[in-house]
Amino acid sequence: MSNYFIENKETGKIELYFDKANYMAMADDDKQKVKSNFLFSRKTGAWISRRKFPNLYYPRQVAIELGLVDEGSEGERLSFAEQKEREQEKADRKADYYEYKADQAYKHGENLQKPINDMHGDIAFFTQPNISTASGRAFTNRRNKMFDSWEKGFKEFQKSEYYKECAERARQTADGTKGKDKGFCQRRIDEAMASIRKLDRSITEYKGYADDLANGRQPKDKYGWSVNVTEESVARNIDHWEEIKQTEIEKVCYYQECIEALGGIGFNKETLNKGDVIKYKWGCESAGRIIKLNQKTVTVEVWGNKYADGSCWVVKVPYADIHEIIEKAS
Repeated sequence: MSNYFIENKETGKIELYFDKANYMAMADDDKQKVKSNFLFSRKTGAWISRRKFPNLYYPRQVAIELGLVDEGSEGERLSFAEQKEREQEKADRKADYYEYKADQAYKHGENLQKPINDMHGDIAFFTQPNISTASGRAFTNRRNKMFDSWEKGFKEFQKSEYYKECAERARQTADGTKGKDKGFCQRRIDEAMASIRKLDRSITEYKGYADDLANGRQPKDKYGWSVNVTEESVARNIDHWEEIKQTEIEKVCYYQECIEALGGIGFNKETLNKGDVIKYKWGCESAGRIIKLNQKTVTVEVWGNKYADGSCWVVKVPYADIHEIIEKAS
């Protein structure tokens, strides 16, 4: 069947399948919607959504508005850890590619500058005035081209540096070092836990709607307003939220393992005291004295940063961002 779309569970993306003739026959507004939300893959011959699960609502709506048939889903969803592993493999290939491009750009820059570099020491070449004769003009044109090539060489060197930076970022992801900071991991855990609590509330609410429908009652929200839902829409939403919840649980497990691999969170309310001087990360490496111990954070007076009245800045630092105790409270 042509002119259909599917959700690829393995990649977590929507894939559109239709003929080129159908695309060319689309209105300009529809073409723009496709280009804005999808990228064409020559490998699969499909338009692949830019967004991935669970943010597929709008890509799916675009597919429906285009009149494409919903063919459901295919493949098996990868766990969060498997997704990260695949990202690392992809990043490794990218890093190799960028390193190759950086080397090629550098060699090209050297070749472009070689003619001028080979003339170093030849003072006459650089000081020769422009002479209005056939040979003089030929020499001037040749020299100008060499200077132009020399300037282009700098652009190639800049391009090489850019590719090196891209390769470094990709290599960090490939090596699993990108974002492997205990504070970063703890924030991802906190975000996932907050999402799980929100999903649980929505699932509980919709299970209540399902019970109402099963018993012939009109579903109502917590404010007493009637809710226009069907058994199908309730079941679809619950299944969708359960799938998202599973992903969030996997995130928590993944980042907890990352924290353990980094040595675990060594500080908490029991191991610290008011008045301790600590080194911590708050945007950058900082130090300060604890003035209050909280459940998940400590309140710290930041050393070296003061207001106009002479008082210190005060910040809340998560336990995961504390690196060491510089001085214990007396």
